[in-house]
Amino acid sequence: MPLNYDTLSPSLGVRENQFGDPIGKAVPDWKGCARLPDTDLSGRTCRVIPYAIDHADDLYKAYARDDGRMWSYLPYGPYQSPSDVHNGIMDWQDNKGLQTFTILKDNTPVGHASFMRYDLHNGSVEIGGVTFSPLLQRSTAATEAMYLMMKHAFDHGFRRYEWKCNQLNWPSSHAAQRLGFTFEGVFRNAQVAREGRRDTAWYSVIAEEWPQVRARLETWLDPANFDASGQQIRALRDIPL
Repeated sequence: MPLNYDTLSPSLGVRENQFGDPIGKAVPDWKGCARLPDTDLSGRTCRVIPYAIDHADDLYKAYARDDGRMWSYLPYGPYQSPSDVHNGIMDWQDNKGLQTFTILKDNTPVGHASFMRYDLHNGSVEIGGVTFSPLLQRSTAATEAMYLMMKHAFDHGFRRYEWKCNQLNWPSSHAAQRLGFTFEGVFRNAQVAREGRRDTAWYSVIAEEWPQVRARLETWLDPANFDASGQQIRALRDIPL
């Protein structure tokens, strides 16, 4: 039966080879990607900068404001001291290849997130270890930080940007969908986390989708979308892709 191309995502750019078999669009002169540079990323409401040891004290103070719930689905924490914050971040960077950035709000560290699971040959990277203190949660700065890190990846030629979370972690799944990620499925029994089974939900944004995702986020982040008190006028969920 002939393949109905209309049922496939337009972003795939399906074509046929000499045998009439459907194949993916050409990616001419593809040479892969390099690890992302450790660069300061500046927005209107936040800055995202490479992690440094002098961030640990403020991060510890910010995380200590939480009652413990923020650690339910993270593989680390709660931290017991600033040195615990630093040692934990460096352990993940040194042993698991994470590239950690600190999120600053009003020039104070209030969270961190990491690029991880690099697949440089294929141009894929995951945003993970997203750790938002109560000072950052549900804020404009939280959304802008995720936008700045996503933009950093696509500006440097990455073709796939991943978000993964425990399937039971509804706040993380909701955040991914709100930011414009596409749900791809669930890997069952993917991990044992905090001594319990974990099914992992996968989300992604691909290069072909990024222009629309970027425009939507920038429309929401536009200062004109906020009143004098900083409250949004139009919710991100109401801005279509």
